[in-house]
Amino acid sequence: MIHIKNTEEIELMRKSALLVSKTLAEVARIIKPGITTLDLDVFIGAFIKDNNAAPSFLNYQEYPFNSCISVNDVVVHGFPNKKALKEGDVISVDVGVYKNNFHGDHAYTFILGEVNDEIIRLVKETKTSLYKGIEKAIAGNYVGDISAAIQEHAQTKHGYGVVRELVGHGIGKQLHEGPEVPNYGKRGTGKKLREGMVLAIEPMINMGSREIYTDKDGWTVRTQDGKTSVHFEHNICVQKSKADILSDYTIIEA
Repeated sequence: MIHIKNTEEIELMRKSALLVSKTLAEVARIIKPGITTLDLDVFIGAFIKDNNAAPSFLNYQEYPFNSCISVNDVVVHGFPNKKALKEGDVISVDVGVYKNNFHGDHAYTFILGEVNDEIIRLVKETKTSLYKGIEKAIAGNYVGDISAAIQEHAQTKHGYGVVRELVGHGIGKQLHEGPEVPNYGKRGTGKKLREGMVLAIEPMINMGSREIYTDKDGWTVRTQDGKTSVHFEHNICVQKSKADILSDYTIIEA
């Protein structure tokens, strides 16, 4: 179901989204070769609770961790584990918080140390595709306008694999609300965008093929060809002339 948020609700959602951003900024401070993704997950859970919120992902549909940490060929829903991160790893950290009765949910991809130019370009263009989608998140447009903008940049322009089985979504009092927001599609199709819709837009872009599979744990999604995948996600509110981005990457990148 699609829920239109009023001004007060949007500001509460901004607080939830910004707490996710602050959590990811703290991850940026400590992530380094030698640390494990389980260490990061424990840190994330403690930081969220210290800020009077709850991790949205913990026990959601029986998911057993505070965050999803996806390394290299893992697209999304990576299980934190005791394997140490190493130089050259590409790590997507996806965090959700529940605060003031509303969820925030977004992701950022980190690079550890030196990597080749292909990886740098994949990370850069995946993030650019996110903003291309956000540019179309204005009242009167359609979900398909967001989807097409992401696909055109990532796939048509750069030749990357755009994951189709996993999509963005509405967000609010529920972690996942309507409408679904695919990262591929046709302009002028899908739900019409209305002022006050809050969306989690999240391109998942693969270096190679778009084909994926799920590990035996039932959660961890990997690229079929074993090539690197990148995931970026923002929370935005649809407005008349320009989307209001509720989350904040600048504090992560600082």
